[in-house]
Amino acid sequence: MSSKTRIIVLRMKEIIYTAIFIGLAILLVMLFLFMFRPKKDSVSTAAEPAESRYIPGLYSASIVLGSQNVNVEVAVDRDRIHAITMVPLSDSVTTMYPLMQPALDSLAGQIVETQSLEGIEYPAGSQYTSMALMNAIRTAIEKAEQ
Repeated sequence: MSSKTRIIVLRMKEIIYTAIFIGLAILLVMLFLFMFRPKKDSVSTAAEPAESRYIPGLYSASIVLGSQNVNVEVAVDRDRIHAITMVPLSDSVTTMYPLMQPALDSLAGQIVETQSLEGIEYPAGSQYTSMALMNAIRTAIEKAEQ
């Protein structure tokens, strides 16, 4: 029997380089897996559209003031009321109904801050104007909720 003994000589430099390249390869694979895996947030938001309170957009309801229509516009996002404005507010409307704009500003500030139509305090001296505006705002927000 002849035994052929082979002696392999490895240099320490080659072993270290090989270990470093294997470590970098493992790190690179883990990085790719981490970066390209599906995210839980994107899956949950796509699967749960019922969580949002409103359909994003600009919704309006009209108020008849004498012979003119004034639209109350409510801008909403998926979860928030962003702004409440009155359009078109002509000079004749502001002259005939001077409490309309200050009452709307007061109501809009409270609604945007609390994000609710409950517990709104009406400005003194313009309670009936504020009630008419609140009905229009409520109608516009109901359109946004559908």
